[in-house]
Parts: sequence; structure tokens; C-alpha cells
Amino acid sequence: MTAEPPPERVVARLRPHARRLVGPALFVVLVAMAGGFGFGVFRAQLAWLNAVVAGTTLFLVVLGGVVPLLRWMSERYVVTTRRLVVVHGLGTRTRRELLHSRGYDVTVRRRGLQGVWRSGDVLVFPGDDTPVVLADVPHADLVVAVLHDLVETYEARRRHREPDWDEIVGGPARPPWGDTGR
Repeated sequence: MTAEPPPERVVARLRPHARRLVGPALFVVLVAMAGGFGFGVFRAQLAWLNAVVAGTTLFLVVLGGVVPLLRWMSERYVVTTRRLVVVHGLGTRTRRELLHSRGYDVTVRRRGLQGVWRSGDVLVFPGDDTPVVLADVPHADLVVAVLHDLVETYEARRRHREPDWDEIVGGPARPPWGDTGR
């Protein structure tokens, strides 16, 4: 009788660091201020210019604020007890799953000021496949430690469940070498 593996549980749900949204938020504020100023300046003189200012402001807010927000929201990483799931994409969604049972190498890469916020790019190397990049993950060192622990836990559980080499070669009921039973 073999023991049933424990149910799959979500360990962490992650997104890229939220500081990615600071630039777009500042851009939206500046565009709204400039649009409000332009709308106030041209309010009395030219009505059609107000429509152009309002349309341009709206276009820039959508392009510089809403699109980056949607791109940030479309990237997510889910770590479960059995696998790592990477989902990204706005128009076309791409989902990639890496099983802890297959094993992989994990590395942290920090660029620029990522170290200040304890974030970084977590690079997952699943053997011969292309590496998976968890871009700008908050608490990158903790994410790497959790992934290492999950792979090691799965490996220990597998070793405990599988027979060792002597049982495979000799079989469980093989008599000792000198005793042939004659």
C-alpha cells in the first residue's frame, strides 16, 4: 500500500514589485495637471481646442497609466507545494508550470536599486529548457529559499517512498549469497 501524497497547497502568490507603477502614476498626475491647465487656459477662447486637450489628456492617461497597470496585473507567479506557475500576457496569456519533482536550479539577479527594496529577478533553470524569469519579485531571497525547500522536500519524500538500489537489483526475497537452500 502506497501513501497518498499530500494535497497541493498554495504557498505564495506573487507579482512583480509595485514600484514599477510609481513612474506611470507620476506620469498620470503630470498629464492630468497639464491637461487641467490647458483646459483652463483655452476654456473661454476656443471650444474645439478644449476637446483636443481633453482627448489628448485621456489618450495619454490610458497609454501611460492604464496600460502599464494592466501589464503589471497580468504578471503573476504562484508557488504551490507541487509546482511553480508563471502566468503573463495581456492579449495572449502564457502559462508555464515547473514541477518541483523534476528539480531545477534557482538564482537571484539584482540590478540597479533592487537591493534597496530587497527585490530581484529570480532565475529558475529547469534543466535543458529555457530559464524562467520571475521578474523583480519582492523579497527575492525568501522566494529562492522557499523554492529550494520545496524541491528538497519533494526529493526527500521521493527517496523515502522509492526502494533503494539493493532492493531493485536483488529483489526483496533474495536469499543471501552463501545460502542456496540445498
